[in-house]
Amino acid sequence: MEEYSQKVMDHFMNPHNVGEIPDADGVGTVGNPTCGDIMRLYLKINEGVIEEAKFKTFGCGAAIATSSMVTDIVKGKTIEEALKVSNKTVIEALDGLPKVKVHCSVLAEEALHSAIDDYYKKKGLPSPVVLKHSHEDEEGAE
Repeated sequence: MEEYSQKVMDHFMNPHNVGEIPDADGVGTVGNPTCGDIMRLYLKINEGVIEEAKFKTFGCGAAIATSSMVTDIVKGKTIEEALKVSNKTVIEALDGLPKVKVHCSVLAEEALHSAIDDYYKKKGLPSPVVLKHSHEDEEGAE
């Protein structure tokens, strides 16, 4: 059994940015039917900068930790910078994840991209986001 890093444990035990943003500019909801994790990410965007990010996640400790970390990472970033945040960015920021939990970081990336896509749709603008909805080819997925 692989161990969780201290950062994963910290973000699981004391998650950052939990909750909803009632007047969110973008909301992304994604889920993995295989493991049952559901992630909802809320973004408040002002002049192209993510001022606030919050989440609500139903899932395992790794899903909660990756949600918490992705909100920390994107706060203060421009949309363009946030779009470069990948599941690998989240894994590195958490000092690693067990292989069987890599799908949680993929959900965090997808929730972020989905929320940004929602922001563009609400603004009536073409979205630069390419949404991935395949969980078949994930690294470490079981």
